[in-house]
Amino acid sequence: MPKLHKDRAADVDVMQRDISVCPVLQVSLVVPVFNEIDVVGLFVERVRRVFDDNSSLGIEIVFINDGSTDGTLEKLISLQSEDSRLRIVDLSRNFGKEAALTAGLQMAMGRVIVPIDVDLQDPPELICDMVALWREGYDVVLARRISRSNDTFAKRTTAKWFYWIHNRVSDLVLPENVGDFRLMDRAVADVLNQLPETQRFMKGLLAWVGFRTATVNYDRPERSAGSSKFSGWRLWNFALEGLTSFSTSPLRIWTYIGGAVSLFSFAYGLFILLHVLIGGVDVPGYASILVTVTFLGGLQLLGIGVIGEYLGRTYFESKRRPVFVVRRIYELDR
Repeated sequence: MPKLHKDRAADVDVMQRDISVCPVLQVSLVVPVFNEIDVVGLFVERVRRVFDDNSSLGIEIVFINDGSTDGTLEKLISLQSEDSRLRIVDLSRNFGKEAALTAGLQMAMGRVIVPIDVDLQDPPELICDMVALWREGYDVVLARRISRSNDTFAKRTTAKWFYWIHNRVSDLVLPENVGDFRLMDRAVADVLNQLPETQRFMKGLLAWVGFRTATVNYDRPERSAGSSKFSGWRLWNFALEGLTSFSTSPLRIWTYIGGAVSLFSFAYGLFILLHVLIGGVDVPGYASILVTVTFLGGLQLLGIGVIGEYLGRTYFESKRRPVFVVRRIYELDR
């Protein structure tokens, strides 16, 4: 059982929700999966233990099969035959976690919706505490990990750098150490479903919508089974997506870099002129010319790369392709 710590954000005035009309709260768990055959059974069993004894909470578990190739879909269908609360949305191929999460938000039918990872690093037991805060009037309840001790040193360091850089170059502040695991009211999900982006950085979109927010802190456990599907390269591209989705500062900064380089070039040219006038002409070195040319060439290529990143996003957005394609939905009558 994970250790829980509550932060009720007391500086926000909220009103107690009237739940007398619907005493049983319908909770939708949105669970993207990609090649997770080793852990989906453990996840469903754990969720059952949490919710079966809680008569005030009704659940549906919306699994988004994001193009799994290891038998995950067959395992989910087998689990569904034992529990009709499972709904399976099978995407036509692997579209990525952001697209799978988008699909889950559109398919979920609950009064409140909780995106959650299947690896059980997001403890289902925490949902009851999140629901309690929702009943107090909060529209969004964030789950914030208080430690990254289970991550490697490189991952802890790069995550810290990402939040530091993003929150300084963007007008949108991302809460540190908060992932997709959170509770949101149906009204919040409806707003997210109306956003037209096809290139979706869900962490940013979830923060952008705002609403009244509380936080629950928790100790994040180890992964129950299987291995993470996020490689270092995918995390790097994910970070670039985040930096370019909500800020134009990476573009603007090249104006200042160009100005600084031009100022340096002018000062260096003035230095050479004075050196020639005062000390005579000496033979210029090819090494300094080569270093200068390659340095400026590298700066130009970096600037073009940043422009290309934004241009590429505009290109993909202009196509207006759907974020995901559903092959089939598996659900049983309840």
